[in-house]
Amino acid sequence: MNLADMAKKLKVTHDVSKVDKLKVGDKAPDFSIKNQDGKESSLSDYKGKKVILYFYPKDDTPGCTAESCNLRDNYSSLKKKGYEVIGVSADNEKSHAKFVKKFNLPFNILADTERDIIDKYGVWGEKMLFGRKYMGIIRTTFIIDEKGKIEKIIKDVETADHTRQILS
Repeated sequence: MNLADMAKKLKVTHDVSKVDKLKVGDKAPDFSIKNQDGKESSLSDYKGKKVILYFYPKDDTPGCTAESCNLRDNYSSLKKKGYEVIGVSADNEKSHAKFVKKFNLPFNILADTERDIIDKYGVWGEKMLFGRKYMGIIRTTFIIDEKGKIEKIIKDVETADHTRQILS
């Protein structure tokens, strides 16, 4: 039984068949979803540009703030190297708008409340906190080249030094 069949049998509402299926060299799945300002944003909007697509668990939490602020603090360097930055979490537009404003983030944060992008990129899974297992977003960054291919996947994100990981 494959993952898609198992998901149907277990009545899982999201497609789990892509979990850990994306690899370096694969075409990055496209998406169209609203950002912190309620405007539609698609990966195809960035065609011809390098993209840092980072998935994080929750707005305004210590690790997520450190990661986002590290990208903010190095944003001009990333832009000079031709990168666009896009953040994604399951928080809603209102939460994202507060997060962007509070920390002066200069890039789009996408509100994936239905987990469409999260599932396409296979970053939803089992996590553990204080010995308790639960399901959530697995902090992951995808570096996508100008042709829309995945160039690098960072799964062991160092939140306070993430830009160095991306550029190394």
